[in-house]
Formats: sequence, structure tokens, C-alpha cells
Amino acid sequence: MVVDDEPLARRRILSLLKADSDFAVVAECSDGDSAIDAIAEHKPDLVFLDIQMPGTDGFGVLEAVARVHMPSIIFATAHDRYAVQAFDSHALDYLLKPFKQERFLESLAHAKNAILKGSALEQTRKLLALIRRVSNDRGRLAVRTDRKIVFLSNSEVEWIEAAGNYVRVHAGKRTYMVREKISDFERSLPPGRFVRIHRSIIVNLDAVAEQQSCGGGEYIVVLKNGRELPLGRTYRDSLDNVAKGVFE
Repeated sequence: MVVDDEPLARRRILSLLKADSDFAVVAECSDGDSAIDAIAEHKPDLVFLDIQMPGTDGFGVLEAVARVHMPSIIFATAHDRYAVQAFDSHALDYLLKPFKQERFLESLAHAKNAILKGSALEQTRKLLALIRRVSNDRGRLAVRTDRKIVFLSNSEVEWIEAAGNYVRVHAGKRTYMVREKISDFERSLPPGRFVRIHRSIIVNLDAVAEQQSCGGGEYIVVLKNGRELPLGRTYRDSLDNVAKGVFE
């Protein structure tokens, strides 16, 4: 089954599936509610499942069908932060949009091998154990770069800046590029610890040394590492509210 609210994404997956005649498409769905009904009716072996959809999202679909039929899942997502949650929801693999044909066929072959051997559930359990050991500390962020997931503690991340449809995550001397808009990435951060100080900048309050006036109503935020960042006028009040007692 193929479930995605974007017609182009569905067509791409359906087209790539033709490379392996052992797979037959029993249904395609554009929303979570219809996917729930189709999974219950067809009981597919494998489902390519979008995560972020209007109404019932991919995780909601799994919750609804868990007691009826749990197929092997390959999540397709445009958002890196869903990776760990996807694995924790019995995903066999996940594809980060936009994915290349080679990556798709690799994922498909892995799924086919697991299904034929009857080892899909066992692989899921092992993967879950690994992910849980690594991310047991809930104060961590999962950042995907170069097809790897890097786990960073919140204290490591000093600031984040927008770069078009990407964000740069600055952690000490390391910088990670994440394909996500800053407004979406902001929602994945723990509230009260990270604060937006500019339309293109988020800082970790623990990394902030001081706030300085530059005259003319302009301010900057100085990090403990000496980095100076602009403080947007429209964000000053929100920074003061969140960081009471930090700036004197």
C-alpha cells in the first residue's frame, strides 16, 4: 500500500515499485482515515506511509490499526525529527524526501528480504532497542545528516540559523545542515530552553552570556563562546519574558 497526501509523491513510489514484480499494489490512499480502512480490508505486507498528513497522521494510522493488522512500515517523511519516532512506531525503514531511486530500491530490497525471511518484527525489536539505548536521555535532539542520525544533547546545541529551506545547527565546533524550515524545526525544540531572537535565529538560553545595547534601539545577544547575534526588535519582549532573571 502507498499512503501519501501528495499525488506526485504517490506516483513516484508507485512508479519505483514497478522495478520489483514480486510486489503488487493493493491500494493507494491520500489521507490517514482511508488508509486505516484500507489496511484493515487488504491486510498488506508492506505500507509506504507518509507521516505528516491533514487529519490523522501516519502515527495515528498505526495506533488505529495496531490491533487489527500491523504491516511492515516504511515511513516517507520530509522532516528529520520524525526519524526516531518513526523507528519507535515499528517502522522497518524510513525515506527522507526527496529520496533518490537508489535509496528507494535499497529500502525496498531490505523490506522484501525481511518479509520473506519472516524477520521484519525481529529487526524492528533490535532497532527499537538500539534507538532507545541511544536516546534514553530525553534531553537529546536527533539530527539527520549524510544519511546518518546524529544525537546531540540539548546542552551541546548553542544556536540555530535559517538557510533557505535548511537550518544550520551549531554545536560547538560542529555545524549540521538539516533540510527543514526554521519555523518547523523550532516546534521540535524543548520550550523554555530555546528561544527565537530573530526571524532567522534561535538560541539556547544556556549558551547566552549577555544582552547588549548597540544604541538606536538595536540590541545583540552575546553567546558564551563570544559569538554575537542580532536580536530582532519584535523578538526582544519574548526573550525577556522567557529569560526572566537571565539578563540583568
